[in-house]
Amino acid sequence: MFRFGGRGLGLGVLVLLSAAPRAVAAEGWSIVPSGGGRPAFYAEGTPGTVLQDTVSVTNPGRRPVTVRLTGTGLPVTLAEASVRVPARTRADVPFTVTVPANAAPGERTGTLVARDADGRTGTVRVRLRVGGPELTALTVEHLAVHGDRITYDLVNRGTTVLVPKLAVHADGVFGRVLVDRAPRTLPVRLAPGTRTTLSEPWPGRPALDAVDVRLTATAAGGAHATASTRARFVPRGLVAGTAGALAAAAVTVVRLRGRRVTPVAEPLPMKDELTGAAR
Repeated sequence: MFRFGGRGLGLGVLVLLSAAPRAVAAEGWSIVPSGGGRPAFYAEGTPGTVLQDTVSVTNPGRRPVTVRLTGTGLPVTLAEASVRVPARTRADVPFTVTVPANAAPGERTGTLVARDADGRTGTVRVRLRVGGPELTALTVEHLAVHGDRITYDLVNRGTTVLVPKLAVHADGVFGRVLVDRAPRTLPVRLAPGTRTTLSEPWPGRPALDAVDVRLTATAAGGAHATASTRARFVPRGLVAGTAGALAAAAVTVVRLRGRRVTPVAEPLPMKDELTGAAR
């Protein structure tokens, strides 16, 4: 088990094995958690904590072996990056894992890797549980309709891994229901702070309609989010015909505006005029 502490790492400890050389020489060297009985390392701490444990490299063979030690997936610091293990000897190497200061609560995994000069490797897993308050939060973003598909983003705004469910609803003109899909589990696992882009097929979408689309996403722990958008479907032929009619009307207006109108003087009609003279 990991221990809390901020002390410096000491050098590895060599322990002579008591087993008979012939009985174990064919097994080759191995890397395991020190103390025996543990298949992997397990650690738990809050952000910023430094956890310490020891890994053992065992060489039951007749010749010494030198291995390089590295850590992957987690912030691991080893007391020695390379260790030479004599024949029939075990080397115990301390190491620390620092829980990132901004780590969200939940499970993380890493690996300690040992590699010899011949390229042979051995690994042991490190499981880290980050403590702290758990928060479930989910948002649906960038909802849009593209042809016969509905595209959207799901974003995990919380601190726990989410397996979301999605429901799809769409209404046409006068409230006519076009799509009403019950919630179903999506084939994704959203880690805290991650985003994924997904799409929903829409076979048989309307050819001519104004549609309101609404997505509802939920997940365990009370996560709930909705997003809505509006889409208009117009047949291509109708679009082309409307565009042609508008273009023709525009040309007609331009032609009329281009004509020059010349005023023509016309004689005024003759009117009888009373003069008051007697005939």
